[in-house]
Amino acid sequence: MRRVRFHSYGGPDVLRVEEAAAPAPGPGELLVRTEAIGVTLPCVRRVRGDGNGGGDPLPAMPGGEIAGTVVALGPDVTGFAPGDRVTSLTLTGSYTELALAPTFLASRIPDGASAVQAVALVRSGHVALAALSTAAPRGAESVLITGAASGTGHLAVQLAKLQGVPRVVAAVSSATKAEFLRELGADEVVTYDQESWGAPADIVLDGVGGELLPRALAALAPGGRLIFFNSGGGTVPAYELLAGAKTITGLTMRHFSTVHRDLYEEHRAQLWELAGSGRLRAAVHAELPLAEAAKAHEIIEARANLGKVVLRP
Repeated sequence: MRRVRFHSYGGPDVLRVEEAAAPAPGPGELLVRTEAIGVTLPCVRRVRGDGNGGGDPLPAMPGGEIAGTVVALGPDVTGFAPGDRVTSLTLTGSYTELALAPTFLASRIPDGASAVQAVALVRSGHVALAALSTAAPRGAESVLITGAASGTGHLAVQLAKLQGVPRVVAAVSSATKAEFLRELGADEVVTYDQESWGAPADIVLDGVGGELLPRALAALAPGGRLIFFNSGGGTVPAYELLAGAKTITGLTMRHFSTVHRDLYEEHRAQLWELAGSGRLRAAVHAELPLAEAAKAHEIIEARANLGKVVLRP
């Protein structure tokens, strides 16, 4: 099988296509022949070695989300069978023709849905719904979303409006993304370099982090809450939290899917229902061959994508 790994940290040029033996699924795992692989900002940061917790042991495989067909089951796995079409997060990387997927994060793809649609919708949609669920917007509260044109961000914009949020602000790197986001329901679009992001928001969903985190925190109204689900890290002055009575809550899908299992399953059903009814659009910016993983990373690093970037083995 082919896979993409990196043997040193750096930009897209460190990604290498390799031949390797197929892995054997362990307890609680599925072996999936991938048909679509999601490319995300955390993937890019992982290759650069600047994700949270430092770099991975090298060599390493980037990625974390797939859709495809089950070809083998690990010991004692029940509820799945070879031939099932599934989408899943992966814990050992996903840039490969044959990936290992934990059963607790896997779900079947409905009839009529494509692998590309599944990988664009499910993981990013789960993150968006988990962030909104954690923030719990109520009444007339407003929501600002950073990275709003990303695979997760553009779904969060739509889901916030579907939940009745009266004012959704999309924060992005370029004004060229404004039309795309307004079409998805954003009430306002701001760019990171603007001096002001408009009236303070009650909630910020931060998918970027890093140097942008202090700006995101400053954009909160007094008593506001920021949901931090990015891989970019960042620091904030503690006094800003105290003076503004603001809170920051960290979110990881591994923790959320384990602690809130029933809600995770509810979200999964909700995503497919909304997509099937046409009320939620999972936009795909580009589909590229697995061998062009470096080009996919270049798109993400340039912040050029409107929606999901997908690799096709």
